[in-house]
Amino acid sequence: MNTEKRLTKAYKEATIEYFDKDSKYVIFSDTHRGDDSVSDEFARNQVIFLHVLNYYNKNGYIYVEAGDGDELWEHKNFNHIRLAHKDIFIVLKKFYEAGRLRMLYGNHNIYLKNKKYVEKNYYQFYDEYNQKKVNLFQGIKPMEALVLKHRITKQEILIVHGHQGDLINDQFWYISMILLRYFWRFLHIVGFENPSSPARNLYKRHKVEKNYNKWIKKHKIMLICGHTHRIKFPKKNDLPYFNTGCCINTRGIPGIEIVDDTILMVDWRVKADENGNMRIERTIVRGPEPIERYNCKNIGNFSNDSNCSQIDS
Repeated sequence: MNTEKRLTKAYKEATIEYFDKDSKYVIFSDTHRGDDSVSDEFARNQVIFLHVLNYYNKNGYIYVEAGDGDELWEHKNFNHIRLAHKDIFIVLKKFYEAGRLRMLYGNHNIYLKNKKYVEKNYYQFYDEYNQKKVNLFQGIKPMEALVLKHRITKQEILIVHGHQGDLINDQFWYISMILLRYFWRFLHIVGFENPSSPARNLYKRHKVEKNYNKWIKKHKIMLICGHTHRIKFPKKNDLPYFNTGCCINTRGIPGIEIVDDTILMVDWRVKADENGNMRIERTIVRGPEPIERYNCKNIGNFSNDSNCSQIDS
């Protein structure tokens, strides 16, 4: 099934959530939380991400994790991931208990599509110290897609991971998982890259992104995703395709915020002041831009090099 069919299916079956100018969302993708071993690329950013989560929780944001949150391809035992990053899960639990956690699954945590797997691993965990079961995300329902719909303008924003229609990472995900878990994972440690990953393969990444744009052009819906690990905030003449990037690179943690009916891209990283004191800072790298600028509904055909609002003007 190609990207057109898979994204359309995800859109039609998506959970719909209404938002307005008072809503606050932050979207991250591809944290790939591992077991804190040498292959766990998230481990180096764990402290930064913990600070980031605390910031957004304190300020009342809804946290949308747009797929590949836990690296379940490499690590089949989720309990190892939870123990390795228990501080992260403590804050995620705060979001969940406040009704402000939206967990989407991607290809690397597609196991969350299985209700029994989620019930067994994510609802509760056994606290060995106190020797009792403790609730984690009791009753959570991970989703493939989330549609944010504006209460007044009815503008829609589709949020997915972005693997939909990427053949080797979608329909043939099990084969890719086996190869990664028992082969590429160990080669990656010594410097080899997995050629099936869009994050490592430039041609594949661009091909996937072209398919996103084709879908946007046809359906006239704003799209936010991850998967390619490449940040994207549309320029003046681009289609409304946004990409959160990933949380495992060494240059900081990018994310997308939706607040006060605007959208912006931020970057969190460790910086040193003139006295050599290290601190974690949030920087706005794109935007803010009015959400309405990317409203494509009820507008005629537009070209690949034009955004929706320009066609109307």
